[in-house]
Amino acid sequence: MGVHLPYRPSPLFQGFAGPPYSDRVEPASFPDHILRYRNQTWADKVGLNGLSDDQWLDHFGRFAPLPDNLEKPLALRYHGHQFQQYNSDIGDGRGFLFAQLRDDQNRLLDLGTKGSGQTPYSRFGDGRLTLKGGVREILATQMLEALGVYTSKSFSLIETGEALTRNDEPSPTRSAVLVRLSHSHIRFGAFQRLAFEKNVDAIAALVEYCIEHFYPHLESQNAEARQLGFFQTVVSQTAKLAAQWMNAGFVHGVLNTDNMNVTGESFDYGPWRFAPTANAHFTAAYFDQTNLYAFGRQSGALAWNLARLGDCLTHLIEVDDLNECLQSYSPAYERAMCDALFQRLGLQRAGTDDSRFVADWFTWLAESQVPFEQAFFDWFGGAASSERAANSPASAFYKREDFQRVREQLLGFTPIGQERLTHEYFNAPSPCTMLIDEVEEIWDAIAQNDNWEIFESKLQAITGMGAAYGFAASDFSPETTSSLPESPSEA
Repeated sequence: MGVHLPYRPSPLFQGFAGPPYSDRVEPASFPDHILRYRNQTWADKVGLNGLSDDQWLDHFGRFAPLPDNLEKPLALRYHGHQFQQYNSDIGDGRGFLFAQLRDDQNRLLDLGTKGSGQTPYSRFGDGRLTLKGGVREILATQMLEALGVYTSKSFSLIETGEALTRNDEPSPTRSAVLVRLSHSHIRFGAFQRLAFEKNVDAIAALVEYCIEHFYPHLESQNAEARQLGFFQTVVSQTAKLAAQWMNAGFVHGVLNTDNMNVTGESFDYGPWRFAPTANAHFTAAYFDQTNLYAFGRQSGALAWNLARLGDCLTHLIEVDDLNECLQSYSPAYERAMCDALFQRLGLQRAGTDDSRFVADWFTWLAESQVPFEQAFFDWFGGAASSERAANSPASAFYKREDFQRVREQLLGFTPIGQERLTHEYFNAPSPCTMLIDEVEEIWDAIAQNDNWEIFESKLQAITGMGAAYGFAASDFSPETTSSLPESPSEA
């Protein structure tokens, strides 16, 4: 096999194999297998660092089962609101749950796929992924993690030798299969399907699975308090995700309920973009004609999705208690915005005036239209970066009258980890970015000349940025994700 300890197989979802939760499926057989990306950092963490490239291709291109793991891949069943319209005709249509294992901190992780072939939910699709889509997902996840966003990890990308026809890119285009690593493969839409089927027992069982494996700190409470605590925790985690996206300048693009999961991880990257400036109307998806999921509307979209999850839980929990949890979303988001902004700027929170600074900072970003990432880069460390900011390509923005109130506040906060500014990353005049023109340049080199050098150089640059910031976005600890009530009446 070639795996190294501590490989810890944990096929816990095996107990949910089959209706009403999932379907056993067969992976596609591909004509070719060319390894394009291997996440060695996470292979080390989950004990798969000893796989040879041939073994890697066998497991993540041909999907030979990992030892003592799921014998057959599972396509999960779910429904979802897509652009707020309910769709009961979806599910894992080009992916499946391939394996479950634990990392070096004994946390449960799922290996899920994208582009692994048709399932009962493929409808008229071919179940495939374009190579460009796989490259884009790697770029998104690597960049987001470096910027402190809790995201799924791109674990593997294998080119598969098929010519695909797509409406949104020149065709035929190259094919690939992606494997992603995440703490949960369970979407809001799984609960929606079970509620649609009026399967209350199955909803309760799935909630208990989530509590046991993601939020075990709730297990000591009675059933009603556990279930409410589960929803409260998902609300808190989702608020944190919204705040992290906003402080990364990220626009997911397709915030449907089937693209939300119970651990609050960002995942499933399609038409994503990073905003060049803090433009609330900036939209990632060309088909989002009403700007429903624009940059400035993401927090509201996630709140709406939480309400739909709450609808499913009315079979278990009193409506008033669920609504009280939902009302906690806005203050949780405000707290998370403070946490995320102060982390991104390398500053220590001061207390009562933190929210005012967040509002002033984002108002200035929006009104000045300063390059988004440049502003965060220039002022990382606050007062410790005054000289750097004065010599920045964006220095003219910092001389504007509307910045002076923000500057005064910035200089009053205490830097945290000021030694990070000695990292070579901060010697450059400009930060690492991932704007759409850069993404297209990376893909053009691959598509036209099979040149992967720009892609690999960008990943190295992101690694350097991540090391400089040291945000440790993957340190998900379910015991400390939120402050939970002791009983439903206190929610």
